[in-house]
Amino acid sequence: MIEIIPYEDKWQADFYKLNIEWLDKYNLTESHDLMVLNDPRGTIIDRGGYIWLAKTGDTIVGTSAIMNEGHGNYELAKMTVSPAYQGKGISKILIEACIAKAKEIKANKLLLFSNHQLLTALKLYEKYGFKHVEVKDSPFVTADVKMELDFVQ
Repeated sequence: MIEIIPYEDKWQADFYKLNIEWLDKYNLTESHDLMVLNDPRGTIIDRGGYIWLAKTGDTIVGTSAIMNEGHGNYELAKMTVSPAYQGKGISKILIEACIAKAKEIKANKLLLFSNHQLLTALKLYEKYGFKHVEVKDSPFVTADVKMELDFVQ
């Protein structure tokens, strides 16, 4: 049974480990990632963002976040599921939590930065209505994909 819970500081090491695992696997780890992973409370929550964790028993198996970018815009970030738990629909639950919260707080849009190597993730984002846009204003050198989901029509 998977439970989606809000972030607590006691899960920081799990948040770090799960995210650094996929970032390193695809050779995408950058200083901006490390800043966020080392201080999720200061870089996400204290700035008006939200983090969710997917938990089974006492084990954190997935993470997702939305980061406040100002002007009603939020970045979908740090979404990952442990390799042992992939293919079980956990990423769908996590992205749905992010989209639901964005709608609840009346966000204008969710945006994300990604990389062309992450085909499964890109397909998931497209399934949920994210559209490809020009890559600009990225905090990441390795981000060659930018997508947006507009809530204001």
